[in-house]
Amino acid sequence: MDLNTVVARLLADEAVVYPTSTLPGLGARPTPQGLDAVFALKARDDRKPVSLAVRNLQQAGALVHIPELAHALVEAFPPGSLSLILPAREAQDARLGGQAIAVRCVVDPIALALVDAVGPITATSANMSGEAPALDTEVCAHQLGLPRGAAAPGVCPGGPGSTFLLLEERAGATEVSVIRAGAVPESDVMAWVTSRRA
Repeated sequence: MDLNTVVARLLADEAVVYPTSTLPGLGARPTPQGLDAVFALKARDDRKPVSLAVRNLQQAGALVHIPELAHALVEAFPPGSLSLILPAREAQDARLGGQAIAVRCVVDPIALALVDAVGPITATSANMSGEAPALDTEVCAHQLGLPRGAAAPGVCPGGPGSTFLLLEERAGATEVSVIRAGAVPESDVMAWVTSRRA
């Protein structure tokens, strides 16, 4: 599969649609221009930050501080099912969360190829805010008014999006809070956290 056109769009800070293990993602590099493109296409409120897709926590480490517990969490649950909100190394654009950024380790081979080529990209769902996304990336691109070359071909399995977890350091320990339940139920996360403390 030739992803050169999609990679070129990303490098030009334009938006693309790509497959993930849940729903199609709307991706752009986390530059001001890239974020402008994503937020305009989604008609998204600037006060609602978007997450970033990364190959692994090591890649995310350039942007966020990663506690040991984060590695254990990612290994404990199905790949791609969690988005971890972690403290930023330096304050970022408010549309990324400012002082805290959500990162999701993607597993789809095409998504991995894209973040390998250009670095972290936005991982918000490829739909207008408030509308249900399609599962075919090319359909999503068409619905958003993007050209065919903006879609990395793929059909996603659907289902809930990733579960968002906030990790905060308090009194020398990493506290975990469920911000939005999704692919992993809140009860499963909290049961795992409790078992770690036992």
